[in-house]
Order: sequence, then structure tokens, then C-alpha cells
Amino acid sequence: MKLATLCYIQNDQNQTLMMHRIKKENDMHEGKWNGLGGKFEQGESPEDCIIREVLEESGFTIQNPHLRGFLTFPDFDGKDDWYVFLFTADQFSGEMIQSNEGNLEWIDNDKLLELPLWEGDKHFLSWIAQNKSFFSAKFNYVSKELDSHSVIFYPEKETD
Repeated sequence: MKLATLCYIQNDQNQTLMMHRIKKENDMHEGKWNGLGGKFEQGESPEDCIIREVLEESGFTIQNPHLRGFLTFPDFDGKDDWYVFLFTADQFSGEMIQSNEGNLEWIDNDKLLELPLWEGDKHFLSWIAQNKSFFSAKFNYVSKELDSHSVIFYPEKETD
């Protein structure tokens, strides 16, 4: 079992920061475009992990990451089930750096789904764009192809 985080940083120009994964050797995401994130380190909360990962990969310090969903990828890498906390962030500071995992680029939000993405990413990026409520989604891949998926959207709790 692997625990990880994933974040889509959005700027005030209707763009999302994406990484084109073309630099890392033996990268299971090679050639794909992804948000930023990675595996937990000992003792980290999901928020600790995503703040650290975004800083390491981009140079940006995000404030108030917003937890949007929880993703399950059974047997994703052929060895482990992956469980991913999915965040967005629109408050950040710092200067963008060169990442050793891929090329970072601000992509217009209306062009995101045209990128070479994992097929499942197109689903949850659409849910984010539609501002859907918190969700739990499961994506089943076979030989790197999306075989099936399911999702539950949780209604927001009403306040008194």
C-alpha cells in the first residue's frame, strides 16, 4: 500500500500548474502530464506532505491547500494499491524552480483535458472544474489503460 498526495495549483489567470513527466528514469508516469505531489514521509499529515512535495517540485509554498477528494488506484504500479489525497491550491508564494522530475508549465484550464493525461485524471479534473463536492473515487487500470472507475460525491454538511 502506498499513500500519496496530488495537488493542482491554480492561478488567477485561469491556469493550472502541470508537470510534463519527461526527466525521471523509470518513471511510471513518463510522457504524461500530472499535478504535483508524491509519497508520504514518516509522521506527515496529508497537508504536511502536499506542502513539502509542492515546494520540492516547484519552489512554491502553498497556503491553505483544499482537500477535494480521495483517490484509490488498486494495483496501479503492478505491485501496490495507491491511495491519494487530492488537493487544489490557489494561494502560493515563491519563485518557480526547474524540477528534476519534469517540465513545469502553466496550462490554460480549458486546455487541460487536451494534454496526454492518465484517463482517470480527465474524470477528476472535470469534477474539480465543475466544483463538485468532496469525492471518493476508485480507478482500475489494466496495463496502464483505464478499465473501470466509480465515484461517490459527498454532500456538504449544512450548518445551523
